Amino acid sequence: MTTLAPPPAPVRDDGSRHRAAPPSDGGLSSRARRLFTGAPEDPRWARPALWAILVLATALYAWNLSSITGNTFYDAAVYSGTKSWKAFFFGALDAGSFITVDKPPFALWVMGLSARAFGYGTWQLMLPMVAVGTGSVALLYRLVKRDFGAVAATLSGLALALTPITVAITRDTNPDPILVFLMLLGAAALLKAVRTGRLMPLVWSGVAIGLAFNTKMMQAFVVLPAFFLVYLWAANASLGKRIRNLAVGTVALVVSSAWWMVVVDLIPASSRPYIGGSTDNTVWDLVIGYNGFGRIFGASSSVGSQGNGAGFGGEAGLYRLFNDTMGGQISWLIPFAAIALVGGLVLRGRAPRTDARRAALMLWGGWFVLHYLTFALAEGTFHPYYVTAMAPGIAALAGAGGVMLYNAFRDGSAAKWGWVLPTAVAASSVWAVVLLQRVSGSGTLYTVAEVVAGVAGAASVIGLLVGRFTKRQRLTVVAALAAVVALLAGPAAYSASAATSGTNGTNPTAGPSTGGMGGMGGMGGGGQRPSGAGGEPVTNSGQAPSGSGDSQEMGGPPSNSGSSTESGTTEAGTAESGTADGRTGGGTGGATQVSSAMITYLKKNQDGASWLVAVATDQTASSIILESGEPVISMGGWSGSDDAMTLAKLKSLVKAGKLHYIVVGDSGQGSSNSEISTWVKANGTAVSDYSGLYRLDASDVG
Repeated sequence: MTTLAPPPAPVRDDGSRHRAAPPSDGGLSSRARRLFTGAPEDPRWARPALWAILVLATALYAWNLSSITGNTFYDAAVYSGTKSWKAFFFGALDAGSFITVDKPPFALWVMGLSARAFGYGTWQLMLPMVAVGTGSVALLYRLVKRDFGAVAATLSGLALALTPITVAITRDTNPDPILVFLMLLGAAALLKAVRTGRLMPLVWSGVAIGLAFNTKMMQAFVVLPAFFLVYLWAANASLGKRIRNLAVGTVALVVSSAWWMVVVDLIPASSRPYIGGSTDNTVWDLVIGYNGFGRIFGASSSVGSQGNGAGFGGEAGLYRLFNDTMGGQISWLIPFAAIALVGGLVLRGRAPRTDARRAALMLWGGWFVLHYLTFALAEGTFHPYYVTAMAPGIAALAGAGGVMLYNAFRDGSAAKWGWVLPTAVAASSVWAVVLLQRVSGSGTLYTVAEVVAGVAGAASVIGLLVGRFTKRQRLTVVAALAAVVALLAGPAAYSASAATSGTNGTNPTAGPSTGGMGGMGGMGGGGQRPSGAGGEPVTNSGQAPSGSGDSQEMGGPPSNSGSSTESGTTEAGTAESGTADGRTGGGTGGATQVSSAMITYLKKNQDGASWLVAVATDQTASSIILESGEPVISMGGWSGSDDAMTLAKLKSLVKAGKLHYIVVGDSGQGSSNSEISTWVKANGTAVSDYSGLYRLDASDVG
């Protein structure tokens, strides 16, 4: 009797084998097994590899969580939102809702809900960031796998998880990780709309990008040209239906983007906080000016958004993302991704209009190119961590395009493809060695990474060529694995550094300092962040938390290599040493340094006032809020130049007993601040122990 052997597992077009689908009862136990083992058609290694990548990403983002200082500016706003639903809705810096931060509040809402549910503290604020960071890796894996298979998805997920700037910013409380996750949700819905031609996925894509807009305003719209082009070109529907669906999707985008802005601007100014960063107390001005065209052209109606970009990420120009500050953060895979994009599009050149793979390449290529041009050429304020938004595009192209190039190389269908993959590997390997040479001497980790990148890169290129021309398939596979090692050795070293060293809450970066303001990976963020589950903010040894927000963009002094925090004084002008002399310092807008002893004095003599004290800037206010747990007025926003406080408003607050203390310096910034300073000095009572601190009561108001 002849026994028939089972047929071999079929080979996918990405080169991997998948197992035949076993019978399934479709019940809960079957779905649970699939969660850990993957779909029956997947290769056996695929789901374990995904789980390993997700564990790696989570470890990088959450390692030594207690060392994360976060961004004090946003931390203070989150804390205020746990004390007041009004402050929560508006994204106010203080629980009294005097002034907002200079971003819409969606990211603050996410962190705030976590803090309200679990109490305010480090891990409570970081939990959403770690979740969306790991979620972005999982989502990108799923998107790439659907069109390009498990190998491409695994490479893309690993590349995103090991992107250095993504590791650095996910270990912070800036809104960027939430922005990236929402943009990926929008991409997922868009690709579904392209495949099916249905309307609702396109609507949900618009809603996701609208939520991203309410996280970081105009930056969320960078991908929109690619979204519109991909759907209009490749969607599985007639041209008329595509146009109609795009019109409806655009309405959903506009509504989900604008609703908060419209609601806030319709509320009378007297009933809401001042819109921080605006020039006319409207969200619209913030969108168009400081957070809009001011970022691109380097000038806007908002003070402080002009010409600050070069100090953080280098001079604007096509080379910016390869310079000493930015190169180690994001550029490792750019040469490979660019070649893979072009090669992939050429390979799909004769495919039908609705080809899903070409549509995906167009989407990820547009994502990459649009972000690259925006960040490289922006003349306005530019921080290195912004580029985490382009990481999914690079990672997807590296994985999907890399597999396409490998298949073309292996099949040998045309002689020209025998050189494309080795050229792409050589380009990024050489660039990795150059980047690591820039930081030679910074530590053994980088030296080892340089050797690995150089040796593995050379071995890969040689192995690919020899394997092709000798038709030794096993050698080709080993050479491809060597290429992965060569291309990810440098990012892995930088990412490990970001995960194991203290982060700078103001301007987080990965790896060693390279001399620019952006090169501060591994530097401490200053004072200690509040911790605990639901209690009042606490610090060690009377230290006030330091660090400042993305709102450093408003023209405040840059955090340069952590020097100010290490010297014992926060950039906000808050003394961390616990001294009580209250010496007048160089705070922005003439602000006086506020010691911990002064804060103790203010709390003891608050006398029922709504606000503990009024100070010149957000930097000072956020630190005092976190140390004292009390609302604090920032009269001038980030740089002291906002017209949030007027003399008439100050008199009204004092007369109503809502404010007793104000800190003024020797000079003000702007006419209104000068007027306020003059009036306070003439009518208030100076507190002799603390220079610059004045007491005001209702009787002082004429």
